[in-house]
Amino acid sequence: MKLKILLLGTSCILLQNCSQSQSSGANATNVKTTDTAYYSAGDYNKVEKYDTHVHLNVYDTTFIKKSNEDNFKLLTINVNTSYYPPVQDQRKVAVALVKAYPNNLAFTTAFTLDDWGTSKWEPQTIAYLKESFEQGAIGVKIWKNIGMGLKDKNGKYVMIDDPRFDPILDYIEKQGKTVLGHLAEPRNAWLPVDSMTVSNDKGYFTKHPEYHMYQHHEAPSYEAEIAARDNMLKKHPKLRFVGAHLGSLEWSVDELAKRLDEFPNMAVDMAARIVHLQVQSQKNWQKVHNFMIKYQDRLIYATDQSVLKEGLEPKISESIHHTRESDWKFFTSHDEMSVSSFPGTFKGLKLPKQVIDKIYHTNAEKWFPGIHKG
Repeated sequence: MKLKILLLGTSCILLQNCSQSQSSGANATNVKTTDTAYYSAGDYNKVEKYDTHVHLNVYDTTFIKKSNEDNFKLLTINVNTSYYPPVQDQRKVAVALVKAYPNNLAFTTAFTLDDWGTSKWEPQTIAYLKESFEQGAIGVKIWKNIGMGLKDKNGKYVMIDDPRFDPILDYIEKQGKTVLGHLAEPRNAWLPVDSMTVSNDKGYFTKHPEYHMYQHHEAPSYEAEIAARDNMLKKHPKLRFVGAHLGSLEWSVDELAKRLDEFPNMAVDMAARIVHLQVQSQKNWQKVHNFMIKYQDRLIYATDQSVLKEGLEPKISESIHHTRESDWKFFTSHDEMSVSSFPGTFKGLKLPKQVIDKIYHTNAEKWFPGIHKG
């Protein structure tokens, strides 16, 4: 009789664990992990980490050295934007920095939209990408000007699922490179400033009204931007894609989970969007914690730090050091925290070591092949 009861109890436990392991979506509760070891604040410098989204546009090595002191290797991103030097100049700086610090730095290239709509654009774009890959680029950045700025001859916005981009995406896929896509913007961009959830978005869109889409009713909606990105991924299911800034789904781990479920070759970096995870954890800590556990293989740490002028790096390095330490505390501890971007406090997620190792290290090497060289 005792043996029968014991077996029955064991079966219940097994069924319970199976039920928990099959829970899906960010709302799932009691998501389990087999690793119960955790890092502490004192482990910050001991763990080898990657920051896969920085912009180093001057030949000044201070930032690289300071990052190395924090045990960070870097991926510097070229971007086709008027805010930065021309992409050819960005590439030149990146190649020189990678040559000087081959074990600490890698780079992704970018293409321009010069001659878009003509027969010249496709062959010259592929030629530039080929040249970039030969010079060591491990991926390609696609920026939000596609979908939010580029227009055809009739004045219609051109989206990333436009067939004219297909040969470029096919070429990148065949070369085994990763697309880093900053497509769309935070959902806050479609809201009035006073309705935005975090102060850094309020500041950015106040300074850059051209991308405050609330003021541009003629432009595509947020939903249309995301749909175009999703449609592009449907057309290119084998393309390795990293959605920059939590894939512009920063406002909802539920919505991001849907995309990660639908597109197995999609991951996201967290550059400049960790604050949105903090906002959500303030309201529902368990949901965010479960999301991080379930999608631990698809999340990559990054900051979006830029270095645009020589002589500013010491101040920038000090600022990013504090940001990275705060992020580490959020992910590794259970401490009560606050940040300047929104009012109130929130708790750290206290993620297991195995999750931290993936977010800060393993996933970078998985989703950006070639980033690790030494």
